[in-house]
Amino acid sequence: MWLAASDAAAAPGIEGYLVTYGPLVLMFVVLYFLLIRPQQKRQKARNMMLSNLKKGDKVVTIGGLHGTIIELTDDTVILRVNDVTKLTFERSAVNTVQSSSGSAE
Repeated sequence: MWLAASDAAAAPGIEGYLVTYGPLVLMFVVLYFLLIRPQQKRQKARNMMLSNLKKGDKVVTIGGLHGTIIELTDDTVILRVNDVTKLTFERSAVNTVQSSSGSAE
């Protein structure tokens, strides 16, 4: 009797693996579509926004500072906050672009 029970437990077949690993695979698929994929879309949109920055754009930094881009390099952005104040930030510190004033200056 004991030997027969161990044989049945030793060879569960495909149904046993499906019952064992099915919920794990299902959880991964749900996490992918609810967490990983939307995050990748947001990151792609942010990278696109950062690469499309240009002179004259009005931006808001991560710290909440509002300014207008007056110079750009690959890594830095120089913002004009008021008539005399210029501040240098990393390009990645730009959070949003409020508007584009084009080449008004």
